Amino acid sequence: MAIITASSLPGLNLFSSLPSAPPPKDPTITTSTPPSPPIPIPKYPPPRQKSSKPRTNPALKTVHRRTKYFKPVKDGVISSDGDRSVVVGESGVSYLLPGAPFEFQYSYSETPKVKPLAIREPAFLPFEPPTMPRPWTGKAPLKKKKDKNKIPLFDSFNPPPEGTKGVKHVEMPGPFSLGRFPKEGRTREEVLGEPLRKWEIKMLVQPHLSNNRQINLGRDGLTHNMLELIHSHWKRQRVCKVRCKGVPTVDMNNICRRLEEKTGGKIIHRVGGVVYLFRGRNYNYRTRPQYPVMLWKPATPVYPKLIQEAPEGLTKAEAHKLRKQGERLLPICKLAAKNGVYISLVKDVRNAFEGSPLVKIDCKGMHATDYKKLGGKLKELVPCVLLSFDNEQVLMWRGQDWKSMYEDAPWASIPPGVGIAGDLDGSDKDDNDCCKADPKTVSTSPKMMLLWKQAIESSKALLLDEIDLGPDALLKKVEEFEVISQATEHSYPALILSSDDGTSSSVAEAEDYPQSEGYNSKDDYIYSDSDNDDYEDYDSDSFEDVDSPVPPGSLPVDMIAEKLKWE
Repeated sequence: MAIITASSLPGLNLFSSLPSAPPPKDPTITTSTPPSPPIPIPKYPPPRQKSSKPRTNPALKTVHRRTKYFKPVKDGVISSDGDRSVVVGESGVSYLLPGAPFEFQYSYSETPKVKPLAIREPAFLPFEPPTMPRPWTGKAPLKKKKDKNKIPLFDSFNPPPEGTKGVKHVEMPGPFSLGRFPKEGRTREEVLGEPLRKWEIKMLVQPHLSNNRQINLGRDGLTHNMLELIHSHWKRQRVCKVRCKGVPTVDMNNICRRLEEKTGGKIIHRVGGVVYLFRGRNYNYRTRPQYPVMLWKPATPVYPKLIQEAPEGLTKAEAHKLRKQGERLLPICKLAAKNGVYISLVKDVRNAFEGSPLVKIDCKGMHATDYKKLGGKLKELVPCVLLSFDNEQVLMWRGQDWKSMYEDAPWASIPPGVGIAGDLDGSDKDDNDCCKADPKTVSTSPKMMLLWKQAIESSKALLLDEIDLGPDALLKKVEEFEVISQATEHSYPALILSSDDGTSSSVAEAEDYPQSEGYNSKDDYIYSDSDNDDYEDYDSDSFEDVDSPVPPGSLPVDMIAEKLKWE
């Protein structure tokens, strides 16, 4: 049987390649036009030509953005549009509008107390034009003219009934005692009404301690648009919670003063950087002051430089030497990079100046404008002289007119190598000069001297008149002082009986004792109407009842009970 394979067949090649030349074209076949694409090619309109007409509003120009605009200014009006004008004065650049209660600014708390040298943009008003035909009532305009008079306005004295569909809650005025009612008020004193008592303060603040409904005050401080925001909070509740963070917390008293001055409210409680602002007993949202909205943030003016080559009371050589000495100085603290609370910073810098003429603060991670603003605040509050902002650190010198906080304590210079900075007063004394001092003299700081003085006055320390005492004489002095100190520590003021029935006068003493450090004892009120109020830091437990100032076991009843117990 013969086997025939495919490879043995003549003329058949399974792995033949493609033809090297295309087949000849047949002249009888005619070619047609190519088909059109399924999607037509789009036709774009010609580019628009830029109009040569200038824009009417100067705020829409780009001259104040991304350019080096610089125009020196002087005090007075620098731009005006009828009754609306831009003014430069002691408070920087402000905007004066007709009928305004005060001059408007972008920031009321963070504007430097220095006159600006120049502006970085043309002087224009960042408010809407006064051509709006209809005042804003909180709702969109109705279509029919006959329904325009039916627009309900928010009124705290006559709020909408609860459960009304589509209407949010409006807080009523108060609190009021039994038999008292709200009164219409225009001035700040009339709106605030009678001062709050301690139980009313607790009732108002307690619900907001753990509530997240608040206003955040950041690096720009109290801005203009924040005023209307506070009134919108007051529409729903009687107390507005303001949380302050960043550079403005260096001077919390300034923030509290500006809040009360611009809003008309009263600060009733403060814990750290959190402030509770009360609107007043007779507050009415309908008769509130209405402020125009600032549409954008104006460019910051040009102010004098904080760092000078030759600061106050120094030559260039002395300032350069202090800066060199400050390079090896350790900072007293490291500030948080963002949203920190720096309430105790001024006090820390003042205490550091008691031991060293130079003080440095580490601000690494903070924005350059933040630590420069911080340095400007410290320059006014401490006060001090700024030397450098190099390496994101604030270097300060206490100045020639520096005076110690402890007037009664004498100042003793600290020898080199001791303390924070050693000998940084610029003297070229040899290190061996310190060894030539009197060995009986010990250098100390004024703060330590004041603590020793307080301890001696309270009989907790003894001042020896004779230094060269033997062991036996010194031991005798110690034993005598131990008896005196124990008697002083365990003794209390005598309690005088005011009547024959045994009623002690300690009750009257307890009434005179202040209930809390932050509250005024007069009439048990939390605040007064004086403008020179000191804003203290209140702890969260300041609303709790304070224990009696009389030590336990010192009342006559306790003595009788103790006597009966032993019998």
